[in-house]
Formats: sequence, structure tokens, C-alpha cells
Amino acid sequence: MPQLFPAHSAPHGTKVAIVGAGAVGSTIAYACQIHGVAHTIALYDIDAAKVRAQVLDLQHGSMFTPTTSILGGDDVGVCADADVVVITAGAKQRPGQSRMELAEANVAMCRALVPRLLEVAPEAILLPVTNPVDVITHAILTISGLPARRVVGSGTVLDSSRLRSLIAERAGVGVPSVRAYIAGEHGDSAVPLWSGAFIGSVPVAGWTVDGTPTFTRTVREDIARTVTNAAYEVIAGKGATNYAVGLAVAYVLDAIIGDQRLILPVSSLVRDFHGIDGVCLSLPRLVGRTGAGAIEPASPSDGELVSLRASAGQIGKVCAELRL
Repeated sequence: MPQLFPAHSAPHGTKVAIVGAGAVGSTIAYACQIHGVAHTIALYDIDAAKVRAQVLDLQHGSMFTPTTSILGGDDVGVCADADVVVITAGAKQRPGQSRMELAEANVAMCRALVPRLLEVAPEAILLPVTNPVDVITHAILTISGLPARRVVGSGTVLDSSRLRSLIAERAGVGVPSVRAYIAGEHGDSAVPLWSGAFIGSVPVAGWTVDGTPTFTRTVREDIARTVTNAAYEVIAGKGATNYAVGLAVAYVLDAIIGDQRLILPVSSLVRDFHGIDGVCLSLPRLVGRTGAGAIEPASPSDGELVSLRASAGQIGKVCAELRL
């Protein structure tokens, strides 16, 4: 997963719709505009004044970005015929609140919203960002009845970027030289896949400076805690995370719209992966124009599998409580 993607003009006729014109939704739109992810970006929000203001603000920067049509409104029809619909609407995470505590209210929101979206954009891939994203991904899959490949949660793409950034900083290399993934829940039970983490061609665990191992078990545990707590720290300081998640989701959208067939840790339905079955969580998998594809043929360590099964169990428990 390279760090950067080039700005370009998207193919004519491509459209991304974003539900929710708050901090996250508007930042996703901004990132998509800067990078020319789609020819048309549509914002939908029930707050007519807010969505109009966001659209105007984006339109006023059009001179400085690839050619993109920006539109929006408080009518769901603005999402008509979108290739991908990004869902950011819902109750927001409060300081100290876990993502799972948001589940009931946001699942109820999805029950009302998803059928309306599919009426106007029946061929769209749905990309939930709303937390808890793994539960919401499962809920949308259940509510919509769509094939699993067409419901692609943002998952741990952002978490993996955080992990790579911390590894690169400690190793003294550029972030694109690091290949590492966070898997499982986008939340407290997230699992760093250290067994498949590399700096260049060197396993992270084998990276040394002057013969001294850099990434000891203690260091790896500290990095994992920092990744897991990162959102809480940002939310405590400014009330929401938006810049990094905006870039992360734009990156996923670019992979889908441009059929880039990238390996990304998105949240999607898992079937028979080392005993994990019937739950949506993040694993590195192929992402392209048809949505979420095959899981990367990797073998996590025994300890990682134990943690992944525990993470899947937590997600599954919430889904069962919500009758999903």
C-alpha cells in the first residue's frame, strides 16, 4: 500500500456520493477533489444549510484541482447513479466512548437510510465509514441484501497507515518503504500483523541498527497501543478525526473507481478464514472496481490468529445483540 497516489482527472461519468456533510464527509470530498478521484462528487445531508455551505466552499477551490463537478443537497436523489456511496452519517464518538457503544443508534440509522440509497443508486458499491465500522458494514450487508463484495467498510486502512508511520519513524525510513497491516476490528481489539510486516525486504522483527534489534517485543507492544489509542487522543484534543480518515477513504475510493486492484485492509464479510466465519472485519484483500475481492493468501502467526478470533468474537457478539 504505497503512501501516495497521484492527482489525475477521473474518467468522465464516474461519481462518488458521500452521505453526511460533517467533518469526515466534507474532508473525504475535499481529498477526492484534490486527487481527482471521480468526475462528480455529491454530498447528501439532511442539514440543507450545512451541505450548501460545504458544496460552495469546495466549488470555490475548483481552479486549483483536477476538473471535478461538486454538487449536493438535502434530497437523497443527489446520490443518483453513484458508482460508490460513502456513508459517514450517524452519531459521533464522544471523548472516552468506545466505537462499539455507538452501534445501536447507527444501525437504526442504516435501517432507514440504506433502502433509500439503493433506490437511487442500485448499482453502487456501499462504503461505510460510520463507527463501529465493522458492525455497520455487517448491518448494511444484511439490510441491503447485496453481494458481500459490494459492501466495503473503511476498516483498518487508516490504522495501518498509523502503524506504518510509527514503524517508519522509529526505523528512520520513509513510510512507503514499510509494508505492515492492522487487521480485525477497527477499534480496541485491532491486531497488528507483525509476522507479515517488512521494512524493504527485511522483516520488522529483524530490523537492526548497529547490530541492535530496533523492534523488540516491548517496542512492538508500545506501537500497537499507540495505534489503538490514536483516535481517542485526536478526539479528546479536537473533537473528531477527519484529515487522515479523509485521505484514507479517498485512497480506497481511488482503488475502486480506478480498478487499481490494490491489497488493502478493508472490512468485508469473512468466510472460513482460519476458523473465522460470518463476520465483517478487516483483512488485507484485493480491492478494485467490483469491490472487495479475495483475501491476501497470507498465514498469520498462531498468536495473531488467537487475537483475530477474539476480535471477530467481539464484533460478532455486538451483531448478535443487534439481531444482525
